[in-house]
Amino acid sequence: MVNPIDARPPGLVVLWERPGRGGQEAVGVFAVSKDANDPEVRQIKVWLELPNNLRVRQESIRCSPSQPMRMSSNGREFILRELNPGGTITSANRLDHQIWWAACYPEQAGKDPASLAALARKLGYSGHLQEREQVLPGNTR
Repeated sequence: MVNPIDARPPGLVVLWERPGRGGQEAVGVFAVSKDANDPEVRQIKVWLELPNNLRVRQESIRCSPSQPMRMSSNGREFILRELNPGGTITSANRLDHQIWWAACYPEQAGKDPASLAALARKLGYSGHLQEREQVLPGNTR
């Protein structure tokens, strides 16, 4: 069995890492690219590493100041999270914001999103958007 740490792809930006039961746990992003049809959208791969499990998910991130969003899936449902860069960061939204910053502004990857409020406003994000989550049925096959 391959250790997930040894399988990490080139260019992986680890957003958080901690010891877990049986080994290391980590979340990171890699393969960030601009969407061919919409320059405000990024396609990314999210690396979810557990000591005995590894998942890689393709996600879309919208970087627009008017509608910043993370679009992901858990394999059963589509999850749309409207974000508020420059707003309050909590344990419930921290990972969403870390992934969003890594995709939209790679030079900020790995920084605490709570420390990026002034930069967000400078980049045109109001910091006053309502954060919401929509869960939609996924593929039922």
